[in-house]
Amino acid sequence: MAEILVLVEHVDGEVKKVTLELLTLARTLGSPSAVWAGPGYSEAAKARLAEYGADKIYVAGSQDIADHVVAPKAELLARLVSSASPAAVLVAATAEGKEVAGRLAIKTDSGVLTDAVGLSDALVAEQSIFGGGVNVRSKVVKGTPIVAVRPNSTAPEASAGAGAEEQVEVELSDAAKAARVVERVAQDKGARPELTEAAIVVSGGRGVGSAENFAIIEKLADALGAAVGASRAATDAGWYPHQFQVGQTGKTVSPQLYIAAGISGAIQHRAGMQTAKTIVAINKDPEAPIFELADYGIVGDLHQIVPQLTEEVQKRK
Repeated sequence: MAEILVLVEHVDGEVKKVTLELLTLARTLGSPSAVWAGPGYSEAAKARLAEYGADKIYVAGSQDIADHVVAPKAELLARLVSSASPAAVLVAATAEGKEVAGRLAIKTDSGVLTDAVGLSDALVAEQSIFGGGVNVRSKVVKGTPIVAVRPNSTAPEASAGAGAEEQVEVELSDAAKAARVVERVAQDKGARPELTEAAIVVSGGRGVGSAENFAIIEKLADALGAAVGASRAATDAGWYPHQFQVGQTGKTVSPQLYIAAGISGAIQHRAGMQTAKTIVAINKDPEAPIFELADYGIVGDLHQIVPQLTEEVQKRK
């Protein structure tokens, strides 16, 4: 079977969920090979990658890769593309992942596709473009296909792979060392999942009314084990931090369930969430555009509906 390279996303040695999704997708395309870049690799990480189908694990554990920004990962992948001749390279469609994909495409003279939400066995990608207004299918016709896949596009499924380990030494160019990481600051992390990787997202918009009222959005999210999102109107008003904005100028999410409370459904917001598998809209305006996109809609006051929904969820736990 053709080899499919998957760039591993990891934090403090822990494999991130999006990598398990990519390995699951890679199994439908060929033989998955995980690429670990930077320090932190362990037997636990090896077992995790093999559990989800990695037949081979390339390990480049040099501290240099972590000490410099993005470029070393692109050089590592370019070397593996040259030596292993894979059928495709899959990366997560995160800010860093998309930059790695772009740099790799230049280095290997290949085509690149970003924000894919699906990928067929013929390496035809499904994408949502022009602010979510158009769905297209695209295929790389030059070089090695490089595809950045949105988190939550594929449900991770365990299926054991051989997990054969291969150490890789990569000598970084001076250009790759041009930007150096001089400090790392740990971000305070609550119990909620990361927004772009969450299986469930509860978002509030202008209809929430105030920063204080976002507490009801957070309570529902916590009851569901969900991440909290917000519309641009809510973040611009200062009701919720900008890093939680969902939309064309914020973050793109593709959860299994997206609950939009008090969000009208402007095109810029839809661009960031319309690939969600199931969308539930709560809005007092029956003509709100969000209902055109929703699988389920509730017309009513979110300040009454959301607390009732939270109470019902908690009853069933």
